[in-house]
Amino acid sequence: MGDTTQTDPEGQAPEAESGKAVSAKAEKRAKRLAHQMTAFAQTHGGSAEGQLAHIGRGTVRVALVGANGDWGTLVAPSYETARRAAETAGITLHDDFDGEFAAKVRTGPYEWTRMAGIQLGGPSNA
Repeated sequence: MGDTTQTDPEGQAPEAESGKAVSAKAEKRAKRLAHQMTAFAQTHGGSAEGQLAHIGRGTVRVALVGANGDWGTLVAPSYETARRAAETAGITLHDDFDGEFAAKVRTGPYEWTRMAGIQLGGPSNA
């Protein structure tokens, strides 16, 4: 039977790294994500809220909504890394992207024409 050891995106088997190296790498990723989250919050009204969702193969989507209603997403390599980054950045996390949280999102003309306009026969974006 062939070798079934999976590799990470950089081509190294997980067993090849010590626990400290994995931890240091995860911490570095969390700090980088926290910096991006903080920058988003500062650019979009001074604060932001977020929601984490698994998107496959261990990766997690971080949906961010700024105080001004602008929104964006980031992708984290793991749920734990995303959670740590949000804590470091001071981002309030929601369990669900429910009505109250979703109501904070401000959509512009682009989103309206892409989400509804095309389906309803409205103008498409050029």
